[in-house]
Amino acid sequence: MTGFPALAVEGLRHAYGDRLALAGIDFQVDSGEIFSLLGPNGGGKTTLFKILTTLMKPQGGDARIFGRSVVSDAAAVRENIGVVFQEPSLDPKLTTLENMIHHGHFFGMRGRQLRDEAMTLLVAFGLKDRAGDLTETLSGGLRRRVELAKALLPDPDLLLADEPSTGLDPGARLEFAAQLQRLRNERGTTIVLTTHFMEEADRSDRVGIIDEGHIVAIGRPGELKESIGGEIVIIQTNYPESLSEKLNDRFGQEAPVVDGSVRIEIPRAHEFIAKVVDAFPGEVDSFSFGRPTLEDVFIQKTGRNFRGALEKAPWEENAG
Repeated sequence: MTGFPALAVEGLRHAYGDRLALAGIDFQVDSGEIFSLLGPNGGGKTTLFKILTTLMKPQGGDARIFGRSVVSDAAAVRENIGVVFQEPSLDPKLTTLENMIHHGHFFGMRGRQLRDEAMTLLVAFGLKDRAGDLTETLSGGLRRRVELAKALLPDPDLLLADEPSTGLDPGARLEFAAQLQRLRNERGTTIVLTTHFMEEADRSDRVGIIDEGHIVAIGRPGELKESIGGEIVIIQTNYPESLSEKLNDRFGQEAPVVDGSVRIEIPRAHEFIAKVVDAFPGEVDSFSFGRPTLEDVFIQKTGRNFRGALEKAPWEENAG
């Protein structure tokens, strides 16, 4: 595997009828990276995940995992990946250890060695004392730990995780993120995860923002936010379209209306706000400003609010 990127996506395309889920996307993930695909539901994440895990074939292009094609060499790809699905994949009527052992059987693991390796992972994830507990009795955070330990049992070089923090409370999400960091740091595992949580993507080495089948931005989280330049001003007004035009006419400042609010990207925002209030008294109801976030990067690239695009697309939900 030396000399190959952990993941190379090359012109990947897929559609459901006339709905384009992946529009010929390209990106690469290096070995040892934690890489997040950030996007709203329906943006193409689920389709991409199914293709990378060899659950479905794309209609065009390819993806190579350590040089092996998910299209023509799927069996070899499966030997090098671990998968954490969005939906629970544990048998609730089996114990934690029994779930681990049954998963190992799928990879040809048997006997004492399988049991020892399963217990080693349970110890590493703080689950030794829960090895004999039915998984249905575990909290959501503990079940996620079991899912992660199970995915690592065959010692994969690449871990693929689909919305791994879904259903977890903020504390459990932080704990799960710490587990992923330790996994990368101690075992050198490459991690690719899909997410719609901004804070989860922010903790990655790099992030690719995906929307409507396109990778609209890719890079380190800090670099993406810095690319906006300045600060983000949000103005609440009863006349957003009118105020947007006036700001452009008066200050030569682009001020698009996003979800009923006027949005401005500008350095020294506090000085600009004062000028706006002086220039248009009575038209500004309230305002806020702050440093750019990944959501602001999404808005800049798509013209839409991220939170307003989170309804799951039926063509992805029913795919595969």
